[in-house]
Amino acid sequence: MHIQIWTALIAILLIKYLQFKSKCGWHLSNLVALLRLNLFTYRDLWVWIERHYETPPFPPPFVQAEFWELDLGQQNPCPS
Repeated sequence: MHIQIWTALIAILLIKYLQFKSKCGWHLSNLVALLRLNLFTYRDLWVWIERHYETPPFPPPFVQAEFWELDLGQQNPCPS
C-alpha cells in the first residue's frame, strides 16, 4: 500500500513541475486530462506543453525484422 502512495505522490510532483514550467495558465485537472488523452502519442513533452493544440507528428516508421532473416545460430530441428 505504501508503494501506491509513493507512486501517486511522485506522479503529482511531476505533473506539478510540468505545470510550473509551462508558460500557459494550466489548471491541474486540465493538464492531467490532456496528458491522459495524449499518453500514447509520440511527441516531445516540452514542445507539447507549449503547443498542445497542434496535431501530433507522425511516429517514426517501425521496421519489423523477419524471423527467418535472423541468424540465431541454431540448427533446424525438423529435417525436411
